[in-house]
Amino acid sequence: MTPEQIFKLYAKSIGIGGIAMAGIIGIVKSWGIIKSAVSLATKEMKGGSSESKNLLRTQRDIAFKIIAIGSVVTILITFLFFWFGVMDNLLFAVVGILLVTVIAFLFTTVAANAIAIVGSNPVSGMTLMTLILASVVMVAVGLKGSGGMLAALIMGGVVCTALSVAGSFITDLKIGYWLGTTPRKQEQWKFLGVLVSAATVGGVMLLLNKTYDFASGELAAPQANAMAAVIEPLMSGVGAPWLLYAIGAAIALILTFIKVPALPFALGMFIPLELNIPLLVGGAVNWYVTTRSKDEKVNKERGEKGTLLASGFIAGGALMGVVSALLRFVGFNPINETWLANPLSELCSLIAYILLIVYFIRATRQKQ
Repeated sequence: MTPEQIFKLYAKSIGIGGIAMAGIIGIVKSWGIIKSAVSLATKEMKGGSSESKNLLRTQRDIAFKIIAIGSVVTILITFLFFWFGVMDNLLFAVVGILLVTVIAFLFTTVAANAIAIVGSNPVSGMTLMTLILASVVMVAVGLKGSGGMLAALIMGGVVCTALSVAGSFITDLKIGYWLGTTPRKQEQWKFLGVLVSAATVGGVMLLLNKTYDFASGELAAPQANAMAAVIEPLMSGVGAPWLLYAIGAAIALILTFIKVPALPFALGMFIPLELNIPLLVGGAVNWYVTTRSKDEKVNKERGEKGTLLASGFIAGGALMGVVSALLRFVGFNPINETWLANPLSELCSLIAYILLIVYFIRATRQKQ
């Protein structure tokens, strides 16, 4: 077998098991936070606490009554969508919405924690775990075949969206914390942000499909293929590689016992090498930037500035990808395919990458 085949058939599944166990460990470790948040929410629901009125401006959030009502309405709408739009069966819809609600509630905590600690949200791994759980449960209640696959994918999509929004909002709050904003204002505007993104993302996907055609292979979707590969055997009665998942879970437990962070390690097992190498380079740059000074405060400030710059580059790269597709859609393609086939183009890319790393190091060292 090639290294790629070994990764696809073994390492990836072990990574999924590791991410799932790291998620469970994260939930257990965050249980105190979850309990305190639920306790605070209960107090607010009963009439509010005197402490909340005396909070600093930078500590004020939207009233939990609004969050609770909004959550109930969202769950109800999702349930109706499951019932009439996907499963066409009351029992399947009830089981599906209960499963999605519990998983989303627990996994969003893990997503937020992952963003806070490693700056990377393991959405793919947790979505795959959701698909596995959803497939096992839905098969148990009698939903199988292509209808079961569609239902499991839709349920995974709902949880995936919850994880993505949770992760992005934690990033927003981190930046807001640095700038000294009011969380309540950020939360209010986030609703508008979610509505705008929900309204536009469908159009962006249609644009990408019209420009590149999903079937052409130009827009490879390895995660989507992995998800289909995971649920197909479950829905057809073949079963999942539970032994590999168990090995990953055992590795995560051992890592936790020896004080090695299980989540980033498991992410390393799950993410392909072509994505792992840039992460490794980024980690090395971060280490270099945050260890040059003897003053720990200066190191921390440099690390935070680097994270802020990197976030901007990631967002800019994503936006330019859409702009590029839009330009191609209207018939303008500035990319020279012959030049791309020339090895010198790779050399130019490598030089640009090195210059980018140098820029990050220099930009984070500025004192102002």
